[in-house]
Amino acid sequence: MLKEILNISGKPGLYKLLSHGKNTIIVESLVDKKRMPAHARERIISLGDVAIYTTGEDVPLSKVLEAIYAKYEGKTLDASKYTTPEALHEFFIGVLPDYDENRVYKTDIKKVIAWYNVLVNAGFTTFDDKEEPAEEEKKEEA
Repeated sequence: MLKEILNISGKPGLYKLLSHGKNTIIVESLVDKKRMPAHARERIISLGDVAIYTTGEDVPLSKVLEAIYAKYEGKTLDASKYTTPEALHEFFIGVLPDYDENRVYKTDIKKVIAWYNVLVNAGFTTFDDKEEPAEEEKKEEA
């Protein structure tokens, strides 16, 4: 599910991938539903490819967003509560206790909070793609 949600460097908010061409993709803003092209020269990242550093194995962003959604009962977060480094640390410890404090910066935590709010406001209630593992298991059994 998060594979189709994109972050475009230099542009605010998140975007849904609609279609792609030779050197551009067509995206739709999750905030205002406006469509626009994004060019190959822009830095585009799929949220499905993002992972958070921990002291063990990296955790996919979808798992972190699911943990936030469960802990805060699907409500948006008040970003103004998380302005100090201590508040950001306390928040992230609550959803991902073993995150690597040396490699996960405060700006990364702020970005996760902002992305979570955009996704919840856009109507997302689940962030983990439940269908992909089933397809992989079928391939392994064959």
